[in-house]
Amino acid sequence: MNKRKIFVDSDVVLSSLISSKGAAYFLLNETQLDLFISNISLEELRRGLEKLQLNKKDFATLIENKMNLVKLKDLDKVKLEFRDYVFDADDAHIVAGARKAKVILVLSYNIKDFNILKLKEDLKIVVKTPAQFLQYLRSLQ
Repeated sequence: MNKRKIFVDSDVVLSSLISSKGAAYFLLNETQLDLFISNISLEELRRGLEKLQLNKKDFATLIENKMNLVKLKDLDKVKLEFRDYVFDADDAHIVAGARKAKVILVLSYNIKDFNILKLKEDLKIVVKTPAQFLQYLRSLQ
């Protein structure tokens, strides 16, 4: 069976580093998913890591062993091209990264920041919280 390709918002990665009890941790560490972040997400994560004083070694291990990096070049162009799919232009890179990685699912705790209907209709991308996606996976068993 092919691995499910999923783009992961930085809030989900940070959550998985904060607690080993939640859905984010389980999905990022205990499942066979093909996970993607962008170079822009990586910068967000580094800032969040410092701010929250999280373990840098755990972060490096997670990124190195579990994440595929999608390189986005021009942030201004990304914001312009994908602005209709987000309510906060700073989240446009998530949609751009998902599109470039050819995924159909984005994991995020900030679902309200995305134009869910337009994303699904135009780009065939669905946004779910880790708990929603985990519940879906468990329903398949």
